[in-house]
Amino acid sequence: MAKPLLRIQRYFCRKPIRFFSLILLYLTAGSLVFLHSGFVGDSSPGARGGRDSIVASEAGGRASLSDTRGLGIMSRVFKETRRSGRRFGPRWMRRSGQTEHDSVGRGGDYTSSWNRALKGRNAKDLDEGRAKYIGCYVDDTQKRALRGVSFFDYKKMTVFRCQDNCAERGYMYAGLEFGAECFCGHKIQAPNASDSECNMECKGERSNMCGGANRLSIYRLELSQESARRYGSAIFKGCFHRPDNVTAALPFSAVIQNMSVDKCVDMCTEKEKSLAALAGERCYCGFPTPLFSLHELEEEDMCLQRCPGEEFESCGNDKFFVVYQTQVQDNRCMDRHFLPARTKQLVALASFPGAGNTWARHLIELATGFYTGSYYFDGSLYNKGFKGERDHWRSGRTICIKTHESGRKEINAFDSSILMIRNPYKALMAEFNRKYGGHIGFASQAHWKGKEWPEFVKNYAPWWASHTLDWLTYGKNVHVVHFEDLKRDLFSQLKGMVQFLGLKVSEDRLLCVEGQKDGNFKRSGLRKLEYDPYTPEMRLNIDELIRTVDAALKKRKMSGVPVEYMPR
Repeated sequence: MAKPLLRIQRYFCRKPIRFFSLILLYLTAGSLVFLHSGFVGDSSPGARGGRDSIVASEAGGRASLSDTRGLGIMSRVFKETRRSGRRFGPRWMRRSGQTEHDSVGRGGDYTSSWNRALKGRNAKDLDEGRAKYIGCYVDDTQKRALRGVSFFDYKKMTVFRCQDNCAERGYMYAGLEFGAECFCGHKIQAPNASDSECNMECKGERSNMCGGANRLSIYRLELSQESARRYGSAIFKGCFHRPDNVTAALPFSAVIQNMSVDKCVDMCTEKEKSLAALAGERCYCGFPTPLFSLHELEEEDMCLQRCPGEEFESCGNDKFFVVYQTQVQDNRCMDRHFLPARTKQLVALASFPGAGNTWARHLIELATGFYTGSYYFDGSLYNKGFKGERDHWRSGRTICIKTHESGRKEINAFDSSILMIRNPYKALMAEFNRKYGGHIGFASQAHWKGKEWPEFVKNYAPWWASHTLDWLTYGKNVHVVHFEDLKRDLFSQLKGMVQFLGLKVSEDRLLCVEGQKDGNFKRSGLRKLEYDPYTPEMRLNIDELIRTVDAALKKRKMSGVPVEYMPR
């Protein structure tokens, strides 16, 4: 026993560097174990659940030009992670005790933030959601009742998860089967069954039924007007007049027998084009350009002509095209870089929390090709592609810097600013949802109806006004953008922002942005409150703040707040 120990001692005496290497490895392993225990030790339902595996697939039965387009299955495993912020936010944000943001992804990223948003909700809350149960239906694996996207979660499937996933993709119906399977669709293509045949409990909530064996519990989703209209994976853009030079505007076309939306969309997807335009029996493919910008929408009645291969859809005609956006990514606006030379001119992208700052950063990055920076550090935003998030805000490598700060000292640090303003009624609710549900999650009913909401409005509503007033008072060169105006007329508003930043405007790039305007931080249109959370007393106070901001804007020869802000 002594000889091996003696050999080890002599070994490290000869080469002490190896001893220190082992010590370093030991400490590293200990740190990893400590961090892992911190993640696993979270008390949230998402953390206790360990691994959630969500499988998404395209349902069968759809017409396609290629036999290789069968069931596309994507598996994801989501784990909660926590990242501490490098810089803290403004003083009033620190008082809330929140120093980090939870990340919630799209399409089934069920992290702890999601579970906190569901906390306090039970089966009775089903009637409060914007979905109506319409019955039990027969389902066939060879010919699905709902033929859109499908999702599977054999551990934690709930009615809410299925509804939100289908609503996020713009489908009209959500159906649950076998207690763990979720199907989406625009129409039901199967007969009714007895409600007693939908008798399997949901894997994630035993109090509700999630279909049965080859039986779907189907809900009709009452989507908000903001939700995109879709046909499967394609987004309906509308009815448009035939462009003057159609071959230049939409360079690829073909005649398709028994034309259907599926066939045209699939053909354009295979050709790697982002637009599919149906004109009777001919299908055109291309990208939005100044020749075909999709800015002059026609009445849908002009495109009413039944598709030969699809009874319920319109295929347009020679003069008016029905246009869909495919899943193909338009790469004309996807390249982003840091500024080629460091700049000493610091431009703020200032806003009250919940006023659309993250969305504006997404739009500016795509429109300019340059990263935006941040006064803070949010690991979830960095992981979503905002690479300027990690740079120091004074680095001079980013086109503008996100900030929620106010006050003379903080504002004077910037040479100019884009000031984002949003209706306080919407901004307060958006920030409340983010605070208690993550970037694209939702606060629970328990939070809305508890003491958190009144306290939040009491503390945050005055800051909405003081933030705007401070920037108007102390800002050196302020360009005001109203969230609602940017949403209504993205092209011209974003063009003005790019010009304010001193850059040349590329119309092709702006048109590309319009097709990818949502980014990764958009809440679905389903989970909306069915009641007004604002009390009469809250409204009196907020209305007075709106009048104050409106007067301050007009005093500086700017247009006042949009008409929908003003109290009626």
